[in-house]
Amino acid sequence: MTYQTLTHTRHGDHVDVVTLTRPEARNALDTQMGHDLIAVFEAYQLDTGGARCIVLTGDGDKAFCAGGDLKQRLGMTDAAWNAQHRVFERMARAIVACPVPVIAAVNGAAFGGGCEIAAACDFIYAADTARFAQTEVKLGIIPGAGGTQNLPRAMGQRRAMEVILTGAPFTAAEGHAWGFVNRVLAPDELMAAALATAATIAANAPLAVNRAKQAVRRGLDMSLGDGMAFEIEAYAPLVATDDRREGTAAFNEKRSPRFTGS
Repeated sequence: MTYQTLTHTRHGDHVDVVTLTRPEARNALDTQMGHDLIAVFEAYQLDTGGARCIVLTGDGDKAFCAGGDLKQRLGMTDAAWNAQHRVFERMARAIVACPVPVIAAVNGAAFGGGCEIAAACDFIYAADTARFAQTEVKLGIIPGAGGTQNLPRAMGQRRAMEVILTGAPFTAAEGHAWGFVNRVLAPDELMAAALATAATIAANAPLAVNRAKQAVRRGLDMSLGDGMAFEIEAYAPLVATDDRREGTAAFNEKRSPRFTGS
């Protein structure tokens, strides 16, 4: 499929790259981009199409996503604003709920909704020139696409409180020190590193990867005991899979496994 505000391509056999492509607006999040991201990520919930890992990035070297498109929002009625925001809420839920691991490759500014899109991914690689911010309080609103939930889970309550309440930007290096960013790389090394990690994930057993992601995501909302019980529920069905048998056989035969997702 083709989209107005992003490109969706296959890299190799099992890695998809989703690129936000509104460079004239610093890849700002408008209503159409929200719909396009919903279309892409909700489709993965129905059929992964052979994708085993996704890299989400922005077009160009200036911005990952500069946040909500305030030019589009200028003069919006309250009703129109709320209608647009419902699109963004669904977009964030679609990214979080994606059964395939999603790596954010943050190539530049990730402010407001852009920071929330990155935070909704499973982990973040960032260029050393990237900057992040949750600027909503400077506009009379609060983060509403998961920022108040995903940031505390990544960097801790007190650090997230400071970031959200001040609206002040922070660097990729600071995000790394706080546990928000996994790796900081030179801009020209960012995509290669993200794709290499995506390929490593894609080479693992896809059913196991998807269930591990689900166990971590859902377990964070449970008590330790309930989370451990859910972990076993995710683990047990894997025992009867072809991939479990293939993984064990490949290990003993000293060869690379050939996982089929069955």
